Amino acid sequence: MNKAGFSGKPQNSSNDLGDDIPVAVRDTPDATPKIWLQPRIILIGGITGFVLLALISGFLFFVTTPKKTADSQRLPATSAPPTPAASNNSSDTVLGHFPYPEAPQSELVTISANRGIRMRKAAAQKFEEMVAAARSASVILVPISGFRSVKDQEQLFFNVGAQRNQTPAERAALSAPPGHSEHHTGYAVDVGDGAVPATNLQTNFDKTKAYQWLQANAARFSFEMSFPKDNLQGVSYEPWHWRFVGDRDSLEMFYKARNLKPAKISP
Repeated sequence: MNKAGFSGKPQNSSNDLGDDIPVAVRDTPDATPKIWLQPRIILIGGITGFVLLALISGFLFFVTTPKKTADSQRLPATSAPPTPAASNNSSDTVLGHFPYPEAPQSELVTISANRGIRMRKAAAQKFEEMVAAARSASVILVPISGFRSVKDQEQLFFNVGAQRNQTPAERAALSAPPGHSEHHTGYAVDVGDGAVPATNLQTNFDKTKAYQWLQANAARFSFEMSFPKDNLQGVSYEPWHWRFVGDRDSLEMFYKARNLKPAKISP
């Protein structure tokens, strides 16, 4: 007997459940995983690109950056010239004379007791040997002036110049300005002929036996004339003025100055 409200067909529970699921969901079961993978791929691609960009930038920096070699690191120590003890350059000259330091008092010894003339120890020893050698040849070398302080040079330059009515340029041709005299060093000496004192500090000293002997023998004792004729410094010819160049200090002091050519000053 069929009761009202029931059909004659047997019920199928599985069909009924399947009909409750939307068609779109049943046909695309993989839609959700694909949507989740897209941002992951983008993220991984971005990280990979950043890493590659960093590697390329680092390589370019390494290639273009100058490399320090062993030679370039040593260059500053070997390329710079040594600093001279005295600042002898053309910009420091005064009226054609170079600056010179004043010799320490402890380095000075007497070469003429009666006149109190002093020189540095090394120069004094060689000068006395030279005087003795000249005497054996019947030549009398007399020291006229040796070490002079800057204060002594001031008096000699300014006071004597005023007495003689000389301009500074005229005076500089005969005497160095204070601070610029070779006599400050203790290596310079003015020499006269004891047999002809009238030629002292005169250009005609070059006619004496003393001068001729010095020309032939002074180099053996490490002395040379400071201001020969037509010297590069433009200082007047002084055949009586000689300087010692027999040790490292004196050689550097004078030759660094002598290799430069300051402007010649006309009176």
